[in-house]
Amino acid sequence: MNTNLPKDPYMLLSFINTQLRDKFATLEACCEYYDIEAGELKKTLAALDYEYDEGLNRFV
Repeated sequence: MNTNLPKDPYMLLSFINTQLRDKFATLEACCEYYDIEAGELKKTLAALDYEYDEGLNRFV
């Protein structure tokens, strides 16, 4: 995972959802920009019981 992203999973969740809301139309665009694997991100946030909702473009 990109070393510039928050290490704490809850901070990462907040950061990614903010980026998705403010800057990116899709999770793929966000992951490409930050050079991270979407699957790895989903796995990390799934451990907090959050899943990506494509319709809402956020983790819920």
